[in-house]
Order: sequence, then structure tokens, then C-alpha cells
Amino acid sequence: MQRKWAVVVVVAVLLAGGEFYLLSLGGRMTKTLQPSPVPVETAFDPKNATYTVEGLSVSLHNGVAQVPAAPGSASKVTTRYFGNDATGDLNGDGRNDTAFLIAQEGGGSGVFYYVAAAINTPGGYKVTNTILLGDRIAPQTTEIRNGEVLVNYAERKAGEPMTAEPSVGVTKMFKIAHETILTEVVQ
Repeated sequence: MQRKWAVVVVVAVLLAGGEFYLLSLGGRMTKTLQPSPVPVETAFDPKNATYTVEGLSVSLHNGVAQVPAAPGSASKVTTRYFGNDATGDLNGDGRNDTAFLIAQEGGGSGVFYYVAAAINTPGGYKVTNTILLGDRIAPQTTEIRNGEVLVNYAERKAGEPMTAEPSVGVTKMFKIAHETILTEVVQ
């Protein structure tokens, strides 16, 4: 009986000592077992970004920006995120970049379409310049292939009035020339 009692006491002491030891390590263990923070890549939101269109800064909110066409004018210039998003690596860094179209109406009958891109850098996305595609064109698709943006759209035949439906297929290619400078690839 004394032997059983001694074994129970030894086991209890060992358990209490082990628990005390583990609790004393607890503060150090949680610090060493905590995972190191991993930078979270935030997605680019083209509907809430600032662009340079025809030399003027335009900040879209929920995909739209509207400003007076001239001081005191009732006429508005409306800039919209059009879409046609494409994702792929434009600058060879292994990160996915985004290309898309923006449309701008100046109060008249014209709707001007621009291509733009957002380059994914370690510090976040950087927006490129915009490049005019044309007035009242019919955008089709936007792709990123082999580090280039390909924009497919239809435009009018030479000499046709702006009221004619766009019927001539066009593909224009663009690439990143320097960090965030979008340039047209001349074919």
C-alpha cells in the first residue's frame, strides 16, 4: 500500500512539475510558434483609381468621374471604367498585372476609348498612362499575351461618317517601356 501511495505521489509531483515547466515556457513558445506575417497582396480596383487622360488627372469613384466641361458649364465630361480586363505579366517580374479600357464622353456625341494598365509592384499597383484607341469604336476583347496588351476592336472604314457602324477589325498591341509607361507596339 505504501508503495502505491509513493508511486501516486511521484506521478503527481512529476505532472505538477511538468505542467509548471510547460506553463513557464508558454510565453516563449507562443512567440516562437507565431507565424511570421506574410504580406497580403491586395487586388487592384480599377473602378476606384486615378488616371491621367489627355494630360488631366481623373479619379474614378465606383467606376465614374464627372467634371464640368468648362468652368460654370452645365455640360459634363464623364469618364467611366469600361472593363475588358485582362490579366498577365506585362513587365517580366512574374507578377500578374491588369490591362483594361476606360471610356470618356465630353458632352458631345463622341465616346473616346483608352487603354490603361496597372502594374503589380512589391509596393502595390502602379497605374500606367492611358492611350487613346479611338472615338465611337466597338471594343471587342483585351488580352495579355507574351508581355503585351492586345486590344481588339472595330472601327469605321476610312472616309465613313461617324454615324456608320464600326465594321473594320483592328488589333493594337501595347507594352510596358519603362516601369509604368505604356507604349504602342508599331507593327
